[in-house]
Amino acid sequence: VQLQASGGGLVQAGGSRRLSCAASGRIFSPYNMGWFRQGPGKEREIVAAITASAGKTYYARSVKGRFTISRDNAKNTVYLQMDSLKPDDTAVYYCAAGRGPAIYAMDYWGKGTLVTVSS
Repeated sequence: VQLQASGGGLVQAGGSRRLSCAASGRIFSPYNMGWFRQGPGKEREIVAAITASAGKTYYARSVKGRFTISRDNAKNTVYLQMDSLKPDDTAVYYCAAGRGPAIYAMDYWGKGTLVTVSS
């Protein structure tokens, strides 16, 4: 699976941004999908994940209630809607795909897209 993330950029604190990740190369629908991020001087961390059927989602505590992950299997695309952004959300965001069994266990990674939140 090849993954291409897009949608990063500069946004003011309190603003919104939507990231997209287009998948190609293999059938998209059987894969759990996730978004991870790595901030300056920080380790990579999971942000959100969604099961293949979109029946279940997982969110990191730091983004729960502000971020929403969704997927469109017909378009082979997963999204991350980010609202009420904070400077601490500044990071390179990566999308990933995996066959599980854990929702956040990923096998394929895309190149990241940088999100910068200004205060």
